[in-house]
Amino acid sequence: MTTLSGSEAVVVAGGKATRMGGVDKPTLVVHGRRMLDTALAAVTACRRVTVVGPFRDDLDPAIGQVQETPAGAGPVAALAAATLPADAPVLTLASDLPFVTEGTLVALLAALHDDPDADAAFAVDPDGRLQFLLAAWRGAALTARLGRLAGAVANQPMKALLPDRYVTVPVPGTTDCDTPEDLHRARSAHTGVVASDPADAREIIRKSLQPLPVRRVPVRAALGATLAAPLVATEALPPVAVSAMDGYAVAGNEPWTLRSEIRRAGSASGFALADGEAARIATGAHLPPGATAVVRDEHVDVGAGGVLRRRPGAPVRDDARRRGEDWQPGFVLAQAGTAIDPTVVSAALSGEVAAVEARGPVRVHIVVSGDEIRRDGPLHEGQTRDSLGPVLGQFVRACGADAVSEAHLRDTEDGFDRLLREATDVDAIVVVGATGGGAADQLRGALARTRAHIAVERVRCKPGGSQVAAVLPDGRAVLGLPGNPVAAVATLLVALPAVIDGLTGRTAGVPWRVPLANASDVVGEVTRLLPARQLPNGQWLCDNTIRTSHLAGLVGHRAIALVPPAAADGDLVEIVPLPR
Repeated sequence: MTTLSGSEAVVVAGGKATRMGGVDKPTLVVHGRRMLDTALAAVTACRRVTVVGPFRDDLDPAIGQVQETPAGAGPVAALAAATLPADAPVLTLASDLPFVTEGTLVALLAALHDDPDADAAFAVDPDGRLQFLLAAWRGAALTARLGRLAGAVANQPMKALLPDRYVTVPVPGTTDCDTPEDLHRARSAHTGVVASDPADAREIIRKSLQPLPVRRVPVRAALGATLAAPLVATEALPPVAVSAMDGYAVAGNEPWTLRSEIRRAGSASGFALADGEAARIATGAHLPPGATAVVRDEHVDVGAGGVLRRRPGAPVRDDARRRGEDWQPGFVLAQAGTAIDPTVVSAALSGEVAAVEARGPVRVHIVVSGDEIRRDGPLHEGQTRDSLGPVLGQFVRACGADAVSEAHLRDTEDGFDRLLREATDVDAIVVVGATGGGAADQLRGALARTRAHIAVERVRCKPGGSQVAAVLPDGRAVLGLPGNPVAAVATLLVALPAVIDGLTGRTAGVPWRVPLANASDVVGEVTRLLPARQLPNGQWLCDNTIRTSHLAGLVGHRAIALVPPAAADGDLVEIVPLPR
């Protein structure tokens, strides 16, 4: 019986993934697992496993890791980077095969074993195409084919390794994920998960979304986006030596003879200091040529004849900022994945950076659903005032996205179908209501008809358990929130940041945790999302008695607390700030 125990495996996990927007494709999740982990699970029984690509510190230390040269030079270069055995079969597989199994690899090895004249066995997909990176090779044959390229392996097509004799094995489910459409098809067969808690749901959402394309954006227009590449200073700061204080620019040792010129910030005056001279200088002014230091006003006396000396006991120090004292050209001001907030924009301007590589900002279309909702005019029998729609955009913006449009939608099947079909000029759709299982709750049916990938079916939390997170075939995210206003706001503040993280590659923030004084009074069987306030003595308390059909109960509260099951008084719990 054929087994993997005598074989070795090379998993190709690098590449540029240009058709996927440059995302780290092996880390994309299909059916709850990274595609790289799916590949590694299929080769667990091999005697040695090598992963080729960027170093990943979360892999088992027993797995070998190497990098092709240059990085991203293609699969042939990746195979050339691995140490190949001469005495054993080698399994080669890509890390973007979401359905590969150990059985698939066993079938390839069996086919190779049954034909002693064949150098390799390749999988064939249902369309009859050879899958060059799902194959079993004789180790010596693969080494020989690579050797024929005489080191010219970068960016070579896999066909360059095709041996004269090979066998094929028809294998269903071998389609790889080269494009966002491939990824969506692989995911759409999955019905979604019931997340164990909000933290679980957020992680699933982040991994389920395909990042937006990278754009080069002028720095001043990038606010709200996320850096797709490190922000690197192009100029030193300060670019030239400047005075850090109002005082005197001096040349050499004291005493100094004071000149009549004054060096002001922005001044273009061209005088220079000779040894033993000094001149008045303002904070921020460039040092004149010849200056060796700046002495602040309170440390010097001006005597007769304009002779300048340090005061007795004054420290000997230089109050100038030298070129590059803060940073030199090439200094990394912020890492990729950083949200571009006002501090990042300011840092970029200080570093003379004109434009940045960025994703986002995320554009959100807000929809409040329900036949009973009325925005304007007098209420009729059975109607409810729309007290959430007019303010929900502020909550969206607090999460870091742009609320670009909003609408009211009646509870009809075709209404939700039109919404998902026509709201295309956005990156995400936030729907309030219609997420339950009632007769009027039409969102889930509409998502099914679009063949959306349901990432999160429900969440074990209260309120907000009926929330749904989905990805439409074109990559738009859909976040369905409960119709109850307090539940909708709490769920939005918890889940929408994860949508933004996934779409922009933003680094997830560290949760803000505080000790909750009355946890035992509000704890439940699942995570509870409750309004929280801080007392003057610094203690945090949750309010378990507010009415949830309006937002009046949130007045005076500073955050939504996520209280886990079994929380005790004084335990640290996550809080999500409310916009103020």
